[in-house]
Amino acid sequence: MKPECTQNTKNKRIVFQEHRSKLTIVNKDKVSSDKITVDGCEITTGKRCDYLLLIKEFECFIELKGQDIKKAIEQIETTIKKLSADKIEKKKKSYIICTRSPMTSATIQNLQLKFRKRFNSELIIQSSPYEDTV
Repeated sequence: MKPECTQNTKNKRIVFQEHRSKLTIVNKDKVSSDKITVDGCEITTGKRCDYLLLIKEFECFIELKGQDIKKAIEQIETTIKKLSADKIEKKKKSYIICTRSPMTSATIQNLQLKFRKRFNSELIIQSSPYEDTV
């Protein structure tokens, strides 16, 4: 990882925000974590998600979106393939935080199942703002 793209933090609340989408990761144990700016820094060409958070045993891939869920999934998949320490074994959480989701819950559930099988990653699709604890 490029050092200029990485910010180390022990903050209790790690916030990712772009436009009208916002994700807060609660780092209740205040462990040292790396917040990596992927889009335009770690990866500058091709499809890529916005951020990567390395916290505890997890790689958290984060895409802050308007409403194009399919495009967001492609961006996260591409980023996992490029940056994950181990795209099959490493525990991952992938977040798509959108202003609104046009998909039905059944469609989202199918995408989540496929994603877990391919990347060992929980796929979390939520409306903004969203908060999760790691």
